[in-house]
Amino acid sequence: MKRTRFILFLVASFLASPLFAAPDNNHTAMRLRVLLQGESAAALRVLVEKNGGIITHDLPIINAVGVRVSQRQLTEILQSKLVKRHIDDLAVSDKPDTAPESDCDVGGSLELETSSTGFKWTLFNKRETPVRLKQLILSWSESLGDIKSLTVDKQLIDRPLYGAGQNGRMEINFEEESAPAIGKSAKLHASFARPDRERAFNIQQQELSLEAGFFGGCSTQLIPGYRGNSDNPYFPRVAGASALHTQGITGKGVTVAIIDSGLWEHQALTHNTSGRQRVIARYDAINHVVGDRLFDESGHGTHMTSVLAHSGEVKLGNQPTGTFKGIAPDVNLVAVKAFDIEGQGDFLDIVRAIQFVVDQRDTYNIKVLNLSFAAKPRWNYWQDPINQAVMRAWASGITVVAAAGNEGPDPITVGSPGNLPYLITVGAVTDSWTPDLRDDDYVPDFSSQGPTPNAHIKPDIVAPGGHIAGITRPGSRLTQDFPEYLLKTGEFVMTGTSQASALVSGIVALLLQLEPDLSPDDVKCILTTSAEPAINRDNLLAYSPFQQGNGYVSATRAVTLGQRGCGNEGLNIHRDIAGLEHFQGPAIVEQDGTISLPGLGKLHSQTPTEKGLSKSRKWGVKAHIERKNYQWDEQRSTAATHFDWQLMYAQEKAKMEELARQPQENKRIPGN
Repeated sequence: MKRTRFILFLVASFLASPLFAAPDNNHTAMRLRVLLQGESAAALRVLVEKNGGIITHDLPIINAVGVRVSQRQLTEILQSKLVKRHIDDLAVSDKPDTAPESDCDVGGSLELETSSTGFKWTLFNKRETPVRLKQLILSWSESLGDIKSLTVDKQLIDRPLYGAGQNGRMEINFEEESAPAIGKSAKLHASFARPDRERAFNIQQQELSLEAGFFGGCSTQLIPGYRGNSDNPYFPRVAGASALHTQGITGKGVTVAIIDSGLWEHQALTHNTSGRQRVIARYDAINHVVGDRLFDESGHGTHMTSVLAHSGEVKLGNQPTGTFKGIAPDVNLVAVKAFDIEGQGDFLDIVRAIQFVVDQRDTYNIKVLNLSFAAKPRWNYWQDPINQAVMRAWASGITVVAAAGNEGPDPITVGSPGNLPYLITVGAVTDSWTPDLRDDDYVPDFSSQGPTPNAHIKPDIVAPGGHIAGITRPGSRLTQDFPEYLLKTGEFVMTGTSQASALVSGIVALLLQLEPDLSPDDVKCILTTSAEPAINRDNLLAYSPFQQGNGYVSATRAVTLGQRGCGNEGLNIHRDIAGLEHFQGPAIVEQDGTISLPGLGKLHSQTPTEKGLSKSRKWGVKAHIERKNYQWDEQRSTAATHFDWQLMYAQEKAKMEELARQPQENKRIPGN
């Protein structure tokens, strides 16, 4: 799916209702909800209580309080010099990220039910009224023979509509009056004649192509899918995490905090690979409660935790591989709830959630914070209260990873807090359902693009975010709204920069297991300098830095080739927090609205790259230089492009050869 509303858009829903004054002596009257900032949260508390207001949120992390007050009380409070800033309309201007309305909203299940003689494909109708099939297009391996029967639930499709001589393909067009009708759901069931009788195994989904069109103007297609997706999800392998798992690098000893919609108590999430309990704290920032459960109505938070930390072992042919289904399966977890069943969050609750993480950093050894949500920026990055809290988290030694957002492909669509220049902002890559082929990996349109409103280059990196399978709570809002993405083994498939962010948070945990004293700036430097950019045959970038950042993340390259000392160069977070200095990025917005960078013409190809398989695009310097029939004209290439790929290739190769010569005990990856 392109995106869902459960990528956790930041919405201050409790402030969406009209504001009006009420008598102070009427405790049942509506009150304004306001954020007040000053020099001291404690002083603001005294001021508010003196004027009869109610404190709802203590937020010393940003020298603020959240309050309930009447209009008259607010007027009196704002006369005090203790108040430096107030926000009484915190609702995000956008609606939550929802699918566009349609006259026909039908989805097909991601997985077929297959047998040796046929298949069943479930179609889900999300309208209140039935929909009718307009067209069916099917193609299949001719070894299966002709289709001998075709039904939609109990509605038999007349044989004359598809007849004989099919040769592995058929197209059926229906008259609306007689077309099969679909209520809430229906199964399309096809049986084959199967001349290849000796073939005993089930039909494979990759052998089939299905498309169903409906009266009302919509259609759905069967995706190719992955083989064994439940037992062997693709993303830990392509991100390089699986290779580290086999060397004992699983995030052990590192605590990751996840601010999201909660956590379902599933064994593979609550326990590590040794079967030990590893959720060391659960905090409900909505109700301000620490407890032993954190119910996840939405399902989004559970899915993020699964991507990051699923401790189930990957097996091939029922044999263990030494690798796991999550990126960092042995991390400790701090689960923090700040989002509701709709994926909406109260502005003040999110700041309170970040404050909890910072306050408990030493208690739980929190090293990483994942923020898989985004909202349209309303202020300069340093004025956003959530960004202010995140800056303090980063300055305290916590590496913060955030989703870029799902509002692409337009520029300047990276959301908050991903617009904060300090943290690690992650865009998405999708693999076209071919995990072993990289030439068709591309940045999907939904992945938000930079620059930020303050001209910073974002995202910093891109990571797998397409059709990621993971655990979510059965019966959650996600599974109710998108039943077609629920696999028969119970996993749920999601797509978005939320998943990409959770994946990168897992990689950060792997790095911190190896080097616990890495600063957040060094972690960022390691990831950005080891990422692999998409490069065209003409030596120019296939995507601009506003689309791909520094490139495709790699856990193994981060360990072997990542550099230090470059994270947030030219910025000063302490001066920024103190309000002494703020920083603009290098992006240029031309008078016609064109977004550019100094020298961008020597960086980025002006020819749009393919969405899918490309004959020109390669990910990484090594693949670019070693491509078939590659020619390097040093004089022409260095004049035409900013990059000396040949030199970079030689440097990477020399570094790898140097690592190979090191004694075993000096290598960063044990056993390498």
